[in-house]
Amino acid sequence: EYSVRLMPLNEFRALVEQRGQFIMMTGEEISDAVQGKPVHMNATNLRDLLQPLSGESVQAAIRANLRAAEDQARRTGRDILVHLNHPNFHYAVTAADIAAVTEERFYEVYNGHPGVNHLGDDEHPSVEAIWDIANALRLTRWQAPPLMGIATDDSHSYHDGKGSTPGRGWTMVRSRYLTPSHLIRAMKQGELYASSGVTLRSIDYSEPTRSLQIEVVPDGDAEFTIEFIATTEDAWRESATSLNLERVGLVRAQHVGTSASYQLRPDDLYIRARITSSHKHANPSYVGQLQRAWTQPVGWQNRIEP
Repeated sequence: EYSVRLMPLNEFRALVEQRGQFIMMTGEEISDAVQGKPVHMNATNLRDLLQPLSGESVQAAIRANLRAAEDQARRTGRDILVHLNHPNFHYAVTAADIAAVTEERFYEVYNGHPGVNHLGDDEHPSVEAIWDIANALRLTRWQAPPLMGIATDDSHSYHDGKGSTPGRGWTMVRSRYLTPSHLIRAMKQGELYASSGVTLRSIDYSEPTRSLQIEVVPDGDAEFTIEFIATTEDAWRESATSLNLERVGLVRAQHVGTSASYQLRPDDLYIRARITSSHKHANPSYVGQLQRAWTQPVGWQNRIEP
């Protein structure tokens, strides 16, 4: 018989961390379920384990687990970030669920696990489309800020190169210092973008001109397509209490190259950019996957009533 002793973080942290270059942060996937539906959330920079709290509905479970993380943050004085994982896993979490829990601010626009139905199917929207639908509902029906998108690899397999392997997706954060608190505070201020392979040199949004400027870091012979995606103010049909999906997640402009800009139109609720490389992903999670990056929605602040 064999036994394995797992080393606690404080025993191996000093072996891998490098000041100003690499740190490790404690975290947990809160693996909850409601009526057989998986409701998974990640909490980063925890001190203590959080037990799933569930609830009468998916929305109630999301809200309860988020509140538990926030309670720990207040109790311990730590900065903690919570985000909703892979909504299309078993098609458990809908855009309406995500929109209604306005306290949640972070969302996985890309998850590298091959079993999370990233592209959706004939009856379910893709994960990226859910992001736009939820944000449209937030900015119209709920008068709440939009979700910010992150990317993760959701790695589970480390030895055979199969399944959910590391390095498929990550989140880039603009932070002055490499500490847990500085990283989380920067993310909460919107200083981040999601990537599955594309690196951005700059993301600049000017509030006075309401324009978004994107510059991409070249990558060999890769060709980049920069798309500016918006939802319009007439997407919400209040009389019918529903969304006009034809006005949600519209590609307003498209440019080929390493830089592009877009000025919001008067009826844009927000604008975000999706940058796609001609290079295939080196370790794809779905067939035909190309490298991409996603920026955060901007230009929405004047749509929220004080």
